Amino acid sequence: MFVASGMQDYQLYDTGEGMKLESWAGIWLSRPDPQAIWKKQFPGKWEKAAAVYRRSSAGGGHWEYKRKLPERWEVEIGGLRFYVRPTGFKHTGLFPEQSCNWAFIREHTAPGDRVLNLFAYTGGATLAAAAAGAEVAHVDAAKGMVAWARENAALSGLSDRPIRYIVDDCLKFVKREQRRGRQYEGIIMDPPSYGRGSGGEVWKLEDSIAELVEEAAKLLSPRAKFFLLSSYTTGLSAVVTGNLLEQYVRSRLGGRIEADTLAIPVEQSRLYLPCGTTARWMREEA
Repeated sequence: MFVASGMQDYQLYDTGEGMKLESWAGIWLSRPDPQAIWKKQFPGKWEKAAAVYRRSSAGGGHWEYKRKLPERWEVEIGGLRFYVRPTGFKHTGLFPEQSCNWAFIREHTAPGDRVLNLFAYTGGATLAAAAAGAEVAHVDAAKGMVAWARENAALSGLSDRPIRYIVDDCLKFVKREQRRGRQYEGIIMDPPSYGRGSGGEVWKLEDSIAELVEEAAKLLSPRAKFFLLSSYTTGLSAVVTGNLLEQYVRSRLGGRIEADTLAIPVEQSRLYLPCGTTARWMREEA
């Protein structure tokens, strides 16, 4: 497992019966998690939740507020600072399990490296690369998420770093970068299971991920250091994402691959909550 680390303002207090109970800088939230199929360990703690996300039988769901919450608030995770808030589809704008990937990015990035972050969301991986001295291209089709990422950069004291914020379809951007002759020392990719591009293009992971990895890999420079591919799509295992990096990256550039489940430890227990998968290609040290 790749286990989350550096969780300064985040704690996963309990899981079970399809739910998880978390603290975000002291504000407790309860959200669905379909993989938590075991029993809750500390049933009495769940009353602490200030808000609970309730799924609807018709699809989607809504937040049920037990206490008034700030419109948004700050958290520190992985040595970086972010704004979080309950959003319409149960999320908070941050995936804390990615903190172990942020540590990996910082370890494999040097000042002056060029890093491409595709499906960059609110910028956790972007900030990790920028903090390590990289020039970052941050690409996401959602204008609101890109704006949120800019705010997170300011909150983390990284507004002056060379970050290009781009609202675009990721595959179209990758192909334009090929035509421009641009190359990168690191590529990060965290695609959604389903979505729409800036021009209304439909994205379905199973249909599109192989092409995107193949095309993005063409942007790796001769001194490339890493390619990081995450997935939250049920049924798409670490073996699958590892195979994609084997076929399109390692077979051409050498190096090595590690692929496994992302997980968050549950407080005061020996349980871990699985949170998708990550495959990492990295260049072998000389």
